Amino acid sequence: MSLLLPGQPIPIPRGPAPQLGPGTYVRDNQVRSSILGIPQFEGATLSVPRIRPHAPSPNSVVLGAVTRLSPVQALISISVVDGVPLPAGEEFTGVIRTQDVRATEKDRVKIGDCFRGGDVVRGVVISLGDARSYFVTTARNDLGVIFATSEAGATLEPVSWQEMRCPKTGNLEKRKCAKPEGL
Repeated sequence: MSLLLPGQPIPIPRGPAPQLGPGTYVRDNQVRSSILGIPQFEGATLSVPRIRPHAPSPNSVVLGAVTRLSPVQALISISVVDGVPLPAGEEFTGVIRTQDVRATEKDRVKIGDCFRGGDVVRGVVISLGDARSYFVTTARNDLGVIFATSEAGATLEPVSWQEMRCPKTGNLEKRKCAKPEGL
């Protein structure tokens, strides 16, 4: 079974109705999850155990918003670690250095052409970095900007690895785009 959000129906296999355990409830004759989690059967009892958020570690996939840019790095506020959202106010800081943006042509990377403030980025933690932040890389095809807003306020659509288009104005903006999932 896969990760469920609160309120999502839980698929029940055919057979006798299960006993409902923690993390479940019934509405409109459907068993639903009351918390974020993966449903589990323990004997005849169906429950959804709470998924505990954890700090990033090397090889953790993280999502974060770009908070600050400099010529040599982008700072991101990490809010999701390995698919589990962190509680509000408990975000971590990540640093994407120029050498960690792409796997090729590392010396030609310009941070301003890859990220902008507010962009949502998918990355992988490389190391624990310094005392305040984690080093993050976007040097794989599935990593990079996954959500960005244009100067006109519209959601940008990726058109290549390095460009996104504004649906309102048609203008192209440079970004280090992540390959969309499922393609």
